[in-house]
Amino acid sequence: MNALGKTIGELCMIILPIPEESYCGNSSSSIAVCTLSSIDLLKQLANSKILNHISIVGRLLSENKGIDSIIKYVNKNQKITTIIVCGKEVWGHKAGHSLFELHKNGSDKNNRIINSTSPDPYLTVSKSEIQYFQNNITLVNLINETSFETILAKIRIS
Repeated sequence: MNALGKTIGELCMIILPIPEESYCGNSSSSIAVCTLSSIDLLKQLANSKILNHISIVGRLLSENKGIDSIIKYVNKNQKITTIIVCGKEVWGHKAGHSLFELHKNGSDKNNRIINSTSPDPYLTVSKSEIQYFQNNITLVNLINETSFETILAKIRIS
């Protein structure tokens, strides 16, 4: 990341602190839900009975640390086989786009997500962790979908 990008990121954390939030549900479930930047959707899912039927629901705000967290989580919680990616895309970061590009193409020798158009798509996770993610996780693309009922329906049929 360049110095200006890092400075802007640090400034944003001070001016607009965004809590990283996730809610654990049924640890034996194979389904996780990622609401990207949609905090209202996250709260709606976390406060509904659907939390009893999914392993975890959380947000994804960045194309680097956020994706690293998802990769580490699914490697540690290998019951998860499906991630439903929904909610509004993170403006400027396109974290959802980068997650799908990582799943499809992996990362290059510099740990950059191949074909990502995000500004800083560099990961710290290992190649083997990425390969596990690519080979064992199904991503369901509902990017920009914020309808609670539509997402519930997808969870029920996944």
